This record gives sequence, structure tokens and C-alpha cells, in this order.
Amino acid sequence: MAKTVGPFSPWCRIGQTIATSGQIGLGDDGKVVEGGFGPELEQTLRNLSNVLADAGVTREQVIKVNVYLADLADWSALNGPYAEFFGSWLPARTAFATSALPLGARVEIEAWVVVEETR
Repeated sequence: MAKTVGPFSPWCRIGQTIATSGQIGLGDDGKVVEGGFGPELEQTLRNLSNVLADAGVTREQVIKVNVYLADLADWSALNGPYAEFFGSWLPARTAFATSALPLGARVEIEAWVVVEETR
């Protein structure tokens, strides 16, 4: 899992709720991957998957996703890889444009998970 770029945790859990910090397309070198929106989105989704795994949950447990786009024109390019990532389980989603993202990223994704209590 990539190191955070600020004073925050990759994820936090209180009770049955897990919130992830926003993930961007950071590669192993700590820089946003090159190649445009597609490769950056793919890396962002890999990073989100790694954070979810670190929290001990799967993407099938995600109930809500917030997507931040540096350019709303990337909306169409988001949908295919996003749908492939989540498969048949599609959580609720909000997506909107923002004026800027950390490190010049073009996309940032955060997720909310509710886990069942173990008995």
C-alpha cells in the first residue's frame, strides 16, 4: 500500500463503519502515474483495492463511493473501468468536478463500508 502524502490514515473504522481516505493514482514511486486519465484511474482503483484489503474488507462490501474529477469531461471515461472494478455490485455513488486535486491528480476516489458484526 502506498504511503500517505499527508497527516491522515488510509482508512479508519468505528464500530461497523469503515471510511477510506481519498485515493489517487500514485505509483510505487510516490508520483501520479503518467499516461492520462485511463492509466491514472486504473492505478487509483488498484490503490483503493489495496486500502480495502488492508482494512480487511472487499469491494463487494462498499456501500457508498465519492468520486472527485479534476475535469467533468472525464465522466464517460470513468464509467467503464469503475463498473468493471465493482462488477455486479454497484454501490451508491456521487461524482463531481473540483477545481484541483492533490499532486495534480485527475481523479480521487473514497469509499464507505459497513461490515456485519461477527458473532
